[in-house]
Amino acid sequence: MAVVTMKNLLESGVHFGHQVKRWDPRMKKYIFAERNGIHIIDLQKTIQAIKEAFEAVRKTVAGGKTVLFVGTKKQAQQAVAKEAERCGMFFVNNRWLGGMLTNFSTIKKSILRLKKIEKMEVDGTFENLTKKEIAALQKEKTKLEKNLGGIKEMKDLPGVIFVIDTRKEGIAVAEAQRLGIPIVAIVDTNCNPEGITYPIPGNDDAIRSISLFTQIIANAVVEADNETGLKIIENLQETETAEEVQTDASHKTEDEDVEIDISTYAPVVETVHEEVTEEPVAPIIDEDKLYVK
Repeated sequence: MAVVTMKNLLESGVHFGHQVKRWDPRMKKYIFAERNGIHIIDLQKTIQAIKEAFEAVRKTVAGGKTVLFVGTKKQAQQAVAKEAERCGMFFVNNRWLGGMLTNFSTIKKSILRLKKIEKMEVDGTFENLTKKEIAALQKEKTKLEKNLGGIKEMKDLPGVIFVIDTRKEGIAVAEAQRLGIPIVAIVDTNCNPEGITYPIPGNDDAIRSISLFTQIIANAVVEADNETGLKIIENLQETETAEEVQTDASHKTEDEDVEIDISTYAPVVETVHEEVTEEPVAPIIDEDKLYVK
């Protein structure tokens, strides 16, 4: 099954780049032509890049690591949150806080603070506070939820990050590069593809294009999860089969434990005594007397 078709890319407007005057010369190898002052992206190279990124994400997730979706521009916020939640991964769609990766230990403290306020709402702590204190806590919670809600359950650094618009998310890209985290990113004609592990040339401004790319990466995560699930089922079946074979073998061994020494075996001949039934002897009749009148 194909990861994406040329028709999908054309319908989503992936091939439309920026104006010629706004291009980055390092994107030259991904540009097919120029039409009406706008660069057209080579979709053949886009498809190849998508396949490589898809496989990289799938292998990363299959290896037990996570994916972080990053897209804070308005066109990407909804798609990023929707697809990340669909595949059960983490996302940042409001604002990238400086040090979110390089200073993750501090970010963890803010996440714990968010969880603490949520717990206070549930366990009845708010009932003992004044309205002013409750309002302040709720305001703090809203702010934390807005920036950290998508990574609330992220315990470790991600195995790969998926970025929409490397110019907009320059800090996120720099932090990932510093930590050696692989980067999958959509690079438009005004972006720099250098330093990106898996650059995908395409339109990073159109909502349909962003949704398509985000959906493809989410599909890679789902496929890896399905493969992991199938492996678990196969392992369980193999374990059950091994246990059954072991049980059968143990039963067979128990049956074979009884050994008979046939060297001293002598057949027992049972003597059958037949009871002789004596037939009654008929009385002797004197025929001469029988016919005497």
